[in-house]
Amino acid sequence: MIEGRTIVCVASAWDYDPTSKHQIMKLLAQRNHIVWVNYHGTRRPSLSSADFKAGMGVLRRIMRGVQPVGPTFNQVTPLVFPGVRNRLLQRLHEHMLITQIRRAIKRTVGPTAQPIQIWAFAPDVPFLIGQFNEEAFIYYCVDDYTLFEGYDSRRIQTSEDEMVRRADLVITTSEALLQCKSRLRDDAVLIRHGVDYDRFASAWKQELPRPDDLASVSGPIFGFFGLIQFWIDTALIELVAKLRPQYSFVFIGDCSIDVSHLSCLPNVHFLGRKSNHQLPAYCRAFDAALMPFTQTAMTDSVNPIKMYEYLAAGLPIISTPLPEARRFSDVIELTSSPEAFAKACDTVLANDYAGRREDISHLVKAESWRSKVESLSQLVLRKNEPSQPPVSKAAKEVLGTESKKTIPTNTMS
Repeated sequence: MIEGRTIVCVASAWDYDPTSKHQIMKLLAQRNHIVWVNYHGTRRPSLSSADFKAGMGVLRRIMRGVQPVGPTFNQVTPLVFPGVRNRLLQRLHEHMLITQIRRAIKRTVGPTAQPIQIWAFAPDVPFLIGQFNEEAFIYYCVDDYTLFEGYDSRRIQTSEDEMVRRADLVITTSEALLQCKSRLRDDAVLIRHGVDYDRFASAWKQELPRPDDLASVSGPIFGFFGLIQFWIDTALIELVAKLRPQYSFVFIGDCSIDVSHLSCLPNVHFLGRKSNHQLPAYCRAFDAALMPFTQTAMTDSVNPIKMYEYLAAGLPIISTPLPEARRFSDVIELTSSPEAFAKACDTVLANDYAGRREDISHLVKAESWRSKVESLSQLVLRKNEPSQPPVSKAAKEVLGTESKKTIPTNTMS
């Protein structure tokens, strides 16, 4: 594993639900110094109340300066111009960000001979490349940002293309993203998301108490956790809930869209955001999990971390046809119409058997975040050894493009 480095992680806010960047940096912090940059310069804010509230939160974090996360882990929120389009302001934005990152490194690590690495999870910071005498610049691509609502697609595309061309290493997290970035970089690599296996496997291994806010929820429970935003097909869920009034549909997470047409239904429940450590108890109470994503070019590129967490918890899944979900088609019902989605709910209930949760969970047992970080470390360290040959197509397949996961057919009888 990488050790003895100062790693600058340019990503979204640290103080939120853990994603791939959180998991990776927590592990790398065991042997390196991490400077997490809460970067909020990609999207130009609107005049909405939600953006105003978010902006006030950013300002509060800026005023706090460098904040410790752990003994070798600090976060900082720089003052920048989000989504700026004016060329002069863009230059000022770039200068401000570079200066503040340098200051944060000096303050948290001090004068040191430790090599610096930059890990960018944001798609629009190519101007950071080469500014820190870094030994490696890694672009870690987890989404197709050009398709996000409120983003300047043309500006993002131009910036991201430059990053893909100039970065020392380009990591992608889905087959679709790999194919896209490989048009510019034939050495782009696919490393799929990992899972905090032990945490979520506790859903079937331990007798976790039923959460209080599920006390009044009756019938089989089909659950979802995660952000409830424009990529969730609420129209689909509304029709499925009406087709199966005897089933309960539970949604956990922050909601930024209108769900009044759903919340008025007696068998649909929105419980709000829960901390990550609370989720296994909800998973234990669920009969199956949901991934009701809209079918768009953007969702074709996603590889939901929740999918691995659901599976680690031993939950069968009903999902719209996400390409990455096809790897687990033995335990994920892929369907799109409301009628077929409702029938898939019936199917997962009918196919229950003793030991099914354990069988499902073992499909992702080997896909821990530590194993992913070890693979990433090998790639990064290899890039720093000029004598080493480039990563071959076969090596890419070993590192990231695992074969479809299956469970023994005799367990389904």
